[in-house]
Amino acid sequence: MVTGGDGRSDGTPQPDHRPVWPGAPTPLGARFRAGPDGVAGTNFALWAGGAEAVQLCLFDDDGHETRCPLTELTHEIWHGFVPDVLPGQRYGYRVHGRWDPWTGARWNPAKLLLDPYAKAVDAVRGQDYGALPAEVYGHVRDWPEQHVADTVRDDRDSAPYVPKGVVVHDDAPGDEWSEDRRPKTPWADSVIYELHVKGFTKLHPGIPEELRGTYAGLAHPAAIDHLVRLGVTAVELLPVHQFAHEDHLLRRGLRNYWGYNSIGYFAPHAAYAASGSTGQQVGEFRRMVRALHDAGIEVILDVVYNHTAEANELGPMLSLRGIDNQGYYRLQSDARRYADYTGCGNTLHVVRPQVLRLITDSLRYWVTEMGVDGFRFDLAAALARSFHDVDMLSPFLAVIAQDPVLRRVKLIAEPWDVGSGGYQVGAFPPLWTEWNDRYRNAVRDFWRGALPDVRDLGYRLSGSSDLYAWGGRRPYASVNFVTAHDGFTLRDLVTYEHKRNEGNGEGNRDGTNDNRSWNCGTEGETTDPAVTALRRRQLRNLLTTLLLSTGVPMLVAGDEFGRTQGGNNNAYCQDGPVSWLDWSLLEEPGWRSLFELASRLTALRHAHPVLRRRAFFSGRAHGADGLRDLAWFTAGGTEMTERDWYAPSATVGMYLSGRDIPGRDARGEPVVDDSFLAVLHSGEGAVSFVLPGAPWASTYEVVVDTSLEEQGVAPAASYRAGAAVTVPARTVLLLRANSSPAGV
Repeated sequence: MVTGGDGRSDGTPQPDHRPVWPGAPTPLGARFRAGPDGVAGTNFALWAGGAEAVQLCLFDDDGHETRCPLTELTHEIWHGFVPDVLPGQRYGYRVHGRWDPWTGARWNPAKLLLDPYAKAVDAVRGQDYGALPAEVYGHVRDWPEQHVADTVRDDRDSAPYVPKGVVVHDDAPGDEWSEDRRPKTPWADSVIYELHVKGFTKLHPGIPEELRGTYAGLAHPAAIDHLVRLGVTAVELLPVHQFAHEDHLLRRGLRNYWGYNSIGYFAPHAAYAASGSTGQQVGEFRRMVRALHDAGIEVILDVVYNHTAEANELGPMLSLRGIDNQGYYRLQSDARRYADYTGCGNTLHVVRPQVLRLITDSLRYWVTEMGVDGFRFDLAAALARSFHDVDMLSPFLAVIAQDPVLRRVKLIAEPWDVGSGGYQVGAFPPLWTEWNDRYRNAVRDFWRGALPDVRDLGYRLSGSSDLYAWGGRRPYASVNFVTAHDGFTLRDLVTYEHKRNEGNGEGNRDGTNDNRSWNCGTEGETTDPAVTALRRRQLRNLLTTLLLSTGVPMLVAGDEFGRTQGGNNNAYCQDGPVSWLDWSLLEEPGWRSLFELASRLTALRHAHPVLRRRAFFSGRAHGADGLRDLAWFTAGGTEMTERDWYAPSATVGMYLSGRDIPGRDARGEPVVDDSFLAVLHSGEGAVSFVLPGAPWASTYEVVVDTSLEEQGVAPAASYRAGAAVTVPARTVLLLRANSSPAGV
């Protein structure tokens, strides 16, 4: 056993002079309230099954520590009420118990532990290190015999180096939260915009410099104006739970930028707050949500409940590992080791009641107290595992399905993990939508000319009924995307065929090699006007395909105006210009026109229910004329046969009937809309496409033509049914199908 000095954080801890009253075991966490006889103070409650003793540690502004024993124990919850502890108080816990890593026991009272229920975290102090200090590890990190290093306890005090929880006032005045009104956008009407709070705002010229990179910056009118003009209905925020930086990144002079390394599931990440880190971040986050709601924009959080920042047995001891390692984490049969279904070193044991409670309490808090509208669950298959296998009747999914708060918000699964049997696209139950990577792959492959036929593309464009038409699920179970935070940006997708991740410091080994990208003939950026024009046309094609497809489209911040990461397809550690949005691109006419096209397409989608159907297409004839709600056409103007589906093709026509839309509007009236014909042509040469005649239409009017850099400048072309229209190389044509004769 190694002892590191006298176990002090800043001199000997203050004598225990504060009274600790029994308090209550619920709610978990720190709750400021009036105690017996109206005395103000804070109730502290910590689940620590198997622990032998728990000390509450209070820190003043100079870092002096006062330790208060919590002696009351109710159902494995240690609790006590401390009078005169007010909002803004920083605190942590020391938990006593056995040190026996061979059985999974890793209690170490020398390590200060973050309350997993802390609603604010003061993580500003002690964060600017070139590496994690050795003191934050429960074991001796630098033990000579590394194969047993995790078994040797380190008794040096970690308090100066770890984040502290902060007591907050749950009913703080001034936030006016009770007046908030949620947009409650129906799933079918949603357009999601994935963004990073810091990256979206850090370089925005319209946001005051002191607010850039913060929640207040995202709440600024300049930020919200862009979202409104683009026409998105929800922002999906990359992780904003309090997270930590990995040691290997700090040693390379990097930081965790994306935030998929959570350590506090109730606390808004303190570094994104302009107002302070001793509780002010809570109110700032709420005001951000309120401002977005006032603009009609919902807030969805990307949440990481599958693992924590404590990594594997060689990782730091920051919270759960020191509270009850066996109770919180999945361990292997060799209990020294962690089961890792996430690729991040550990996996939370969601089957255990205390872990399930932690997750669901956190989710409810963000809905009821912070105002968010939904969640995207990172590696959701890991949460659906029972003891080993993914189980769609697992406790986590069952609890969500019956919870009166959570079952009413938007639930998005990333339907895979890295474990055996973890790929579960199409398998999640009703209430859930899913990131549909099969949509991404099919659309990318079609536009780079790599699809062997158009069967898969047909399913993806029309809502992926092969994946989701079961159990009452709807087309909006599919979150359609071409890009996401991980992988190439849209611009890089048409600029690079090979990743450029050298800046991550891992020898370009990190990040996927399966990019399904096409560089249009030249690798990297170029001044060649022909290549540049082709790339921008491909961007228009990809955006147009996404926003015309049935399902819920998801855009990634900056893709609408040509954001690039210089070919880095794994920018998780790039907290700088590589990842931050360069708003000056909007001053360039070419990128400005791309933004205007994206805005035009979202407006078109919002205006036409045929583009955002609430039920799957039937493909059957309706009425005496034999018109179907969905029909597919070859370039010759004939309906596709089974042979056509299996034949190589670069051209497909998709007819969407506005006459046969299932369902009724809010007044009980039938929903009737225009009909459209979308022609997608990925070939390298122009093609002649014959416009279908009766019963589909008598005339057609061009609405979108991606061969043009600017849309809507010239008068819309119109054609009679049966006319042969020349579709330029690599182009999407969207035509309105009319039944009255007109045109040429």
